[in-house]
Amino acid sequence: MPVLGALPFLKAAHPRLPRDSPGRRRRHTLPASEFRCLGPEDAVSVFEIEREAFISVSGDCPLHLDEIRHFLSLCPELSLGWFEEGRLVAFIIGSLWDEDRLSQAALTLHRPHGTAVHIHVLAVHRTARQQGKGSILMWRYLQHLRCLPVVRRALLMCEDFLVPFYAKCGFKVLGPCDVTVGALAFTEMQYAVRGHAFMRRNSGC
Repeated sequence: MPVLGALPFLKAAHPRLPRDSPGRRRRHTLPASEFRCLGPEDAVSVFEIEREAFISVSGDCPLHLDEIRHFLSLCPELSLGWFEEGRLVAFIIGSLWDEDRLSQAALTLHRPHGTAVHIHVLAVHRTARQQGKGSILMWRYLQHLRCLPVVRRALLMCEDFLVPFYAKCGFKVLGPCDVTVGALAFTEMQYAVRGHAFMRRNSGC
């Protein structure tokens, strides 16, 4: 809250401006930092960040543009974007899954009756990397999942060099993943989303 808005007695120190004065006109500014779920209209921005982040490393993207639109249409509540001054700088996309472990089908399906969230991708814009944004976004995302009563756990698969990053976020290794993409092999990890009732009572979810 602005200081002057919290202390009305200070307003008298400023002369009242005419209603049509430039100083009285409402300023439309974008929030410096905002977290929100994504929708199909965000798909192109998401894909541009993902393409730059992954193609240079693995030669392919976890999700292609039509798949991004698919998940953001079916389950936008399982995504989270970080915007700075209206520009997307990082995102996570997930979908529901209904088996204990991930399989090849998990790459493209959203199973509405599942209780596990499959985290398909986390990516950060190249200008915002090396700033800890990936860890912050994942923390916010996991807190967001606690507000969804159906969700019991989160699953993801990653290359071995990313295991320490996700371990710091609270994920536990389940073992080698059955899913392969070309020549790439992955480790499967799990995060227990717990304390739903407590979180709803104490977090305003």
